[in-house]
Amino acid sequence: MIDDDVLERVLSVGVARGADFAEVFAEDRRSSSAVLDDAKVEELTSGRDRGAGVRVVTGSTTGFAHTSDLSEAGLIAAAEAAAAASRQGDGGVRVVSLDRVRAPRPNDVRVPPSDVAKARKVELLLAADESARSAGSAITQVSARYGDSQRTILVANSDGVLAGDEQVRTLFAVSCVATGDAGMQTGRESVGRTVGFELFDEHDVSDLAARAAGRAITKLAARPAPSGEMTVVIGPGGGGVMFHEACGHGLEADLVAKGASVFAGRVGEQVASPLVTLVDDGTISGEWGCFSVDDEGRPAQRNVLIQDGVLVDYMWDALRARAEGRPSSGNGRRQGYQYLPMVRMTNTYLIGGQSDPEAIVADTPSGVYVAHLGGGQVNTANGDFVFGMTEAYLIEDGRITEPLREGNLIGNGPAVLEAIDAVGNDFEMGPPGTCGKDGQGVPVGDGVPTLRAHGLTIGGTAG
Repeated sequence: MIDDDVLERVLSVGVARGADFAEVFAEDRRSSSAVLDDAKVEELTSGRDRGAGVRVVTGSTTGFAHTSDLSEAGLIAAAEAAAAASRQGDGGVRVVSLDRVRAPRPNDVRVPPSDVAKARKVELLLAADESARSAGSAITQVSARYGDSQRTILVANSDGVLAGDEQVRTLFAVSCVATGDAGMQTGRESVGRTVGFELFDEHDVSDLAARAAGRAITKLAARPAPSGEMTVVIGPGGGGVMFHEACGHGLEADLVAKGASVFAGRVGEQVASPLVTLVDDGTISGEWGCFSVDDEGRPAQRNVLIQDGVLVDYMWDALRARAEGRPSSGNGRRQGYQYLPMVRMTNTYLIGGQSDPEAIVADTPSGVYVAHLGGGQVNTANGDFVFGMTEAYLIEDGRITEPLREGNLIGNGPAVLEAIDAVGNDFEMGPPGTCGKDGQGVPVGDGVPTLRAHGLTIGGTAG
């Protein structure tokens, strides 16, 4: 997108008046989407966004400017604005020399979505609609969404880093509404990978829609969720969002530095059951949160955060790592060129254990089996959380029995980590997600094996 010599001149302008650090982040993003609702294609869009953000740091002050003008003049103007905002010193010249960062690609794209006709993408929506409605007359509404994006980034900074990446992501989601005597119930399924249109060689949208419809129909016969403290078994894949929110955010170095994390100052301490090893890994091939380099030009890494229950490290972006005299963990991410980077997760998951998942359930006299969790809220300062249970069942006498209507799962992140007493050998990654933080959203993945924890609170409506 930008010649190396132009980048060097722009960075030199950024640090010319005594700044400590300057960075150029350029991005070219193309995307397309198609939405079906009530058996009609309601939306078919495509777009492109292209520009650059310039960051200049002087002491503890950061100046930032962004522009859609990628000419040398436009970039220098942004650099001058960012430098002025960072309250720079009084003169000086600093020459910047760039060395390209080499990082392995997590996977190759076989079929670029931009090469696929829009009609073919619409066919997927229609196939999903037909499959969902064929599940039965109880299905009264079906919506489906297809989306793809191609994001090319270029990062250069005054430390000499020069790096680039191309990230292609493809997504498909189906939502169904079933109507019966108990009212309306919903079921949803989605699949998303950092791959091209070959996603649909591995995943059949008709099967995806059938599962979504089946989940909605099953919930028509569900009983109200119980209330109170009980044992909870979380199924593989679908419960990963709880650990992303309730634990992962608390391990981001910016929140730790602000004192907004319950895990602050606890490196080296036992913070979880010895069965728990928590990892954040941006290198997992094809997963929704993978990439070659992060949005600060640092190679993606596999970072162990909790090892056998002991907190071993936090996640770091380049700026905070620089202040601590340590390397970045490859967790500097941003929504787009108009935003500053911050510490963000990539693919966060609990490593599988040794227990047989069926034995975990059989060894649970009573409780709730949570197959899928939905959105929720967490207070990172103390770890308290509330999540919606979008698919859950009673456990009675060591068996999964009746489905439950949607209720809430309430607890505390650190307490849950300590209360885990069984971890299955059936690890799965969950559906694709978008993580929101400080007004920015980035693609993330999460996953868990079957696991059991005691002492969580179910917020249901049963008496």
